[in-house]
Amino acid sequence: MIERANPARPGEIVGRVRATAVAEIDAVVAAADEDFREWSRVPVADRVREIATAAAVLDERREELAALLARESGKPVADCRGEIGFAAAYLRWVCARAPELCGDSVIDDEQGRITVGRRPFGVVVAITPWNAPIILAAIKVGPALAAGNTVVLKPSPLAPLAVSRFAELLPRVRVVHGGPEVVRALAGHRLVRKVAFTGGEAAGASIAAEAGRALTPVVLELGGNDPAVFLDDFALGPADYERLVLASFATAGQVCMAAKRLYVPHARAAEFTDAYLAAAKRVLRVGDPLNESVTMGPVVDRVAAERITALIGDARRRGGRVHELAPSPGGPGWFVAPVLVTGLPDDADLVRREQFGPAVPLLTYRDEAEVLTRANAGELGLGASVWSADEDRAFAFAAGFEAGFTFVNTHNRTGMSLRAPFGGVKRSGYGREYGDEGFREYVQTTVIHAPAAFRPGGAGMPARAYPQP
Repeated sequence: MIERANPARPGEIVGRVRATAVAEIDAVVAAADEDFREWSRVPVADRVREIATAAAVLDERREELAALLARESGKPVADCRGEIGFAAAYLRWVCARAPELCGDSVIDDEQGRITVGRRPFGVVVAITPWNAPIILAAIKVGPALAAGNTVVLKPSPLAPLAVSRFAELLPRVRVVHGGPEVVRALAGHRLVRKVAFTGGEAAGASIAAEAGRALTPVVLELGGNDPAVFLDDFALGPADYERLVLASFATAGQVCMAAKRLYVPHARAAEFTDAYLAAAKRVLRVGDPLNESVTMGPVVDRVAAERITALIGDARRRGGRVHELAPSPGGPGWFVAPVLVTGLPDDADLVRREQFGPAVPLLTYRDEAEVLTRANAGELGLGASVWSADEDRAFAFAAGFEAGFTFVNTHNRTGMSLRAPFGGVKRSGYGREYGDEGFREYVQTTVIHAPAAFRPGGAGMPARAYPQP
């Protein structure tokens, strides 16, 4: 049995789920494979009708699920409410795009006839993290189901409850629970045809290796150490600074695409710091995630709290100045006061490692070539942002980032779009989610080709000849 405690009140058990034994995985996947034979033959219009119904019910149950998600994850209930609404909107987007993205295309001309079919893979395994479990399940399960695949969903043990209830709304989804041994059994199973994972780099590497032995394709969205670069003409008002603060500290900074390193021109650093600290004072309220006025809850567990506290301690030892942005409420929960750290060298752990918590370094620079080199340092390349009063200049600078997704004059959730594909480069993963490219991860092309030379009435050509371009 897997128990989930409330990070704000660790003595409170929010709920329990039954752990799936490794010996059960074969039967679960075999049943999903058998189900696939039927589901893949259901017309796409009927498949999306069921998904649209699930989206409507998800909206209806938003308050119930938001409260549950807040209690098990520590995220503020308003953020949980927003996540659930975004997941429902994404499912509706999938329903609108599925008929086109699942449809065949035909070329019939003087060179011959080609039909490019788009077919489902079969059983898809979706492995989701705790920090945004419903939306991160939706962006895998939604397109997979619409394309005609069936799904085995494996949530994080740190947030298994709300996402399991979400899965109950969807057709042809089976949920299993467990740790690394269950993940390995799923990723390497002979009947699994695709694996989609969001999470940490080490787990992603393990999943890719296990799937690779079975020649199973994977989609990996892994960690990021996202830089936010402010060009010397940046023009931010109070609301912009507030948005920037939340881009780093939403979900207590435990977001893969959070703004994790802030680079500001040396000449404007004092101005920036003062405005940032004032904005943080206005918007950051740390406390019980069920309190509607709270904007930052606890971190997910004791391990996270100890790791982040150690990073802050190391930053002090490296000469950083630690600015506390809001007080911690104290008490039994895993609360860590959010901090901005100035004066750190680039080789400090808080700069070079993904902190995944409420501690952000502010660094200064002299020129654009220098800051671009520093921003691209490291092996992670998920997101980045550039801030400028000149949009064309921002886009030109953004082209130099080693990142899969670059935000302009915003960062994190406020810069997301259902139509924009999202994913990383370098060690931040491969494959895409959201947008048409994200949907296409769950269909594979099949081709039927009749060359003109061999169609009825065609002139034919020698067996050893190559076709003309």
